[in-house]
Amino acid sequence: MRSSHDDPAGDATALYPFLTTSEGDVEAVLRDVQQSTRDKAREILELRSHVRHHEGEKLVDCATAMAEGFRAGGRLLAFGNGGSSTDAQDMASLFLHPGPDERPLPAIGLTSDIAVVTALCNDVGFDVIFARQIGAFGRRHDIAVGMSTSGNSPNLLRGFDEAHRRGLLTIGIAGYEGGRMAESDSVDHLFVVPSPSVHRIQEAQTTLYHALWELTLRCLADEQQTAETVQEPARASEEIGT
Repeated sequence: MRSSHDDPAGDATALYPFLTTSEGDVEAVLRDVQQSTRDKAREILELRSHVRHHEGEKLVDCATAMAEGFRAGGRLLAFGNGGSSTDAQDMASLFLHPGPDERPLPAIGLTSDIAVVTALCNDVGFDVIFARQIGAFGRRHDIAVGMSTSGNSPNLLRGFDEAHRRGLLTIGIAGYEGGRMAESDSVDHLFVVPSPSVHRIQEAQTTLYHALWELTLRCLADEQQTAETVQEPARASEEIGT
């Protein structure tokens, strides 16, 4: 039996059925494009709703732990391969350089330095590109976030092992059924986007780490507000005493 990966034309037809429409029937092509767009939009909306329903409480718990790490001086270390590498860099940028009214938080994308990545690949091996960097940069209270559509990437798993060994908070974001990430004792918080489509997985994962960012900022803001509320009576007592 042939895999769908052996038939690029079949893959394209499944993703974009309008490509098989007769060349002369423009209206039919436009109808198929519209229907394909609606189907994909419906799929991602349903998937995001599923993730919110099943992972909502876990997201809050994870964001609370992340806020504790940042408050103690920790940094975010984000990593992934391919498209997930781009998402990891986007996540690091989101924390480090948010909007003008948001609080920036220290974050590093472990695939941003191509000289380091290629040196490790060439001199040691592809499987260590994250573990070596976490070994060099990682310290207590840091937060290691690894992204993968399959959850099976060996270099992510080794990165998680190194992060766990060093006492970092570890967060995995995977697709399908979680892969080997779901079996790892080195991942403290795991979020799985249950879809067979890499495209829908990555779209939902983007929403997921944006939610983590927003919740983390909210936790930090709530803690700051609580601290200020507690300090106010103390200041008032000092003023009365003087």
